[in-house]
Amino acid sequence: MVKRHAWLAGGVAAVVALGVYGALRRPAIHPSVLPAPSAAAVVVPPPDDEAGSGADADDAPVHAFKLPTGRPPALSCEAARTVVAQARDQLGYPPDPVDAHALADAATDWLDPYGLWSMAPDAPIANVFDRRASALLADIEGRGSRHCDAARAIGSALIVWTGELRRLYDEALAAETSEDATTAAHAPTFEGATVTRPARALARTLGRRVGVVEREAGPAARPYAEAARARYFPDFDVDAWAEVVLAAAVRAYIPAIDPHGAWAPLDEESSVYEVDLEARPPERLWDKAERTAIGVNLESGAAPPLADGDVLLSLAGVATAGLSYEQMEQLGYAASEAKPPAEAVILRAGSKAPITASLNEAADGGKAGESGDDDDDDLPVDRVEYGDGDAVVVGIHDVHDDLGDELTRALLRERERGGRPIAGVVLDLRGNGGGSTDGAIDALGLFIPGAPLFPMKRRDGSLETDRAPEPPNVDRWRGPVAAFVDGDTASAAEMLAGALAAYHRGPTVGATTFGKGCAQEYLDDDAHAGVLRLTTLLYALPDGAPVQRVGLAPTLRFPFATAEPNDREAALAHAPPLWRGPDVRERSILAHVEDGTWSTAWPPNAGNVGPCKDPELCHALRLLGASPPTARRKMPAKGR
Repeated sequence: MVKRHAWLAGGVAAVVALGVYGALRRPAIHPSVLPAPSAAAVVVPPPDDEAGSGADADDAPVHAFKLPTGRPPALSCEAARTVVAQARDQLGYPPDPVDAHALADAATDWLDPYGLWSMAPDAPIANVFDRRASALLADIEGRGSRHCDAARAIGSALIVWTGELRRLYDEALAAETSEDATTAAHAPTFEGATVTRPARALARTLGRRVGVVEREAGPAARPYAEAARARYFPDFDVDAWAEVVLAAAVRAYIPAIDPHGAWAPLDEESSVYEVDLEARPPERLWDKAERTAIGVNLESGAAPPLADGDVLLSLAGVATAGLSYEQMEQLGYAASEAKPPAEAVILRAGSKAPITASLNEAADGGKAGESGDDDDDDLPVDRVEYGDGDAVVVGIHDVHDDLGDELTRALLRERERGGRPIAGVVLDLRGNGGGSTDGAIDALGLFIPGAPLFPMKRRDGSLETDRAPEPPNVDRWRGPVAAFVDGDTASAAEMLAGALAAYHRGPTVGATTFGKGCAQEYLDDDAHAGVLRLTTLLYALPDGAPVQRVGLAPTLRFPFATAEPNDREAALAHAPPLWRGPDVRERSILAHVEDGTWSTAWPPNAGNVGPCKDPELCHALRLLGASPPTARRKMPAKGR
């Protein structure tokens, strides 16, 4: 087993902060609007690296995505059982039983990227899944038939159904129509979360539109038309369809035992890293695009040499017609950093034939998608008048791997500015859904250097505890510090606020936080077929106080008027259990509070705070000047 990346404490909480709540499971069909592929920190692995894996994070780029093949995800019976067994064994807590019919419903969702095979109202496949639900669950858990007969039965039904749809498609493909080629190539084709259109009607629409484009563009369009037909209506035998069904079932199974977990095949592994990519989005080749019958329509924000209004037929040699949402996203990531530079084949207004363009150089002489703005990664800082000095308020919206470096730069800049003295530093963690535990630990080194931090427990009961680093003296902040939090402050952000409070280093101000006291790891699956994101650790605060399911109670309550908070961690089905850990604090570290090495009390402000761009910020800062000392938990008589 190879770990593909440093484990995270992001998961669902980070998605919550971005307003996309759910157990990391997509809606019935992914919306047809595609997020833009990126051009940063992503490379295509060498050709001899078949899985795009097998290298430690220290030896390879964090996200080395392979070009997708365009085939539906598939797992053999043995491979599906291997992945499920690995997930159950390495999950950080005993898994709950899985509801067979809920699993079948979710697998029906994952099976169908178009609204053709199983999600359409006239598709009979959902009923077949439901009838075989218990047997399918038993098969992938290794308790059922030897050859996963339930998946084979569903595969048999899919052969009949896709054969009927293929016939309708072919009839429409050959039929004359009044629809012009430009409209056919650009028209949005697939529905979003709710599928209402009959699959038979969609098959005819796909055939008509692909046929119009192929007749207009001639032989040059034939490879893309053939790719569309092969992907929309695969000509698979029962064994091949059974493997597609099993992959969908495994994809549904992992979130059923772990609401923060996911599995994806290597062709679509970028979807497992969605929290990373959302928290720190790379540069984009386009802003908005939609899947069409024959390709992808670039609606806005296309980076040269691509242009708004282009229909992307192929990227890096991969036809785009009939790609799933996940494969289209991964194709953009992989192609943007391909060496040699990838080529795009497009249909452009005013040209009947496809055009080939290289992504090597943009029209302005720079690399496509390159920003060139070195300040984009800087943390936002507000300097607010506070008493006789200023409060430095640092907005931390996500916990990046390099948060320690980001925070160091921000504080050094403010200290070098001169003028009014800095009265204290506020870490504004409102709405911060978490991110990297490494980033949280590195940032805490600026405030509690060398401190033992979070006890972390694995399923087998083993514990591990990291220490905050000890940065150079010039980088450390010894003055007052506080954290502003709300109901959407989660995970690694809770680590930051909780550790400061546990060491009496500074108060938290706001509302009870989300309560995500667990962390995930990225793992190569044991079947060598894909990647798992799995909750493997539960953590507690340095004083042993639990975070999971309960969150942090703020030192000073303040009703920040944020949007209504999302459901808390405790409301998630099958969320990890609460865990209280040992007190790992050291007396020598706590002594710095007593002997004045660290200035923890905020100076009085006499109401002299502001002005603030956000009036609530000023109200909360006024509380700091009037706050009593941070509540402290005594060390045990024979503590560390």
